[in-house]
Amino acid sequence: MLPETKNIAQLSDTQIGAVLDALFEPCAALKSYLIPKIRTRPFANYPKLIDFCRACLHTLIDEYETDSQAHSQVCNIVCAHPRLGVPKRDISSLSVHSQNEQKSLNCGDPNGELGQKLARMNELYEEKFPGLIFVVFVNGRTREEIIEIMKERIASSNWKDEVRHAFDGMCDIALDRVNKLEAKL
Repeated sequence: MLPETKNIAQLSDTQIGAVLDALFEPCAALKSYLIPKIRTRPFANYPKLIDFCRACLHTLIDEYETDSQAHSQVCNIVCAHPRLGVPKRDISSLSVHSQNEQKSLNCGDPNGELGQKLARMNELYEEKFPGLIFVVFVNGRTREEIIEIMKERIASSNWKDEVRHAFDGMCDIALDRVNKLEAKL
């Protein structure tokens, strides 16, 4: 269960970190970057908190070009997300949220044609964008749909734009997770 957002700035680093772990994927770099910023203000609700996190992450994108530490942070934050289409035998290494979110990608044979194509697209993506993993809000889309999105992004994005896509995807996923967590209350 998530704590009320109006008091989030008064929580311990560990407690704020647990909130970030629930919304995003567990990531030390994300927590070390966002926790001090989250402490600076109150938030009316979780969507406002996530929008604030999105704005902070977009600022980090601008810093990466001149700061090698920021570049490393960007890569660590993006790579906290799992590769899409992880074979079922490897799915236990994912967070419970990621396991549920990737269900539509893991149906069928991961070693079949579409599974191999998705694995190959991950390889091509990571070759074009060193240090990144493809992140998108799956939202029930099929492997075919995800593969098309990957093709478009490989063909049209540069590294900085791709980081922005990844951070936006992470925040869209976080918004969806909040909706699901609040629905359980």
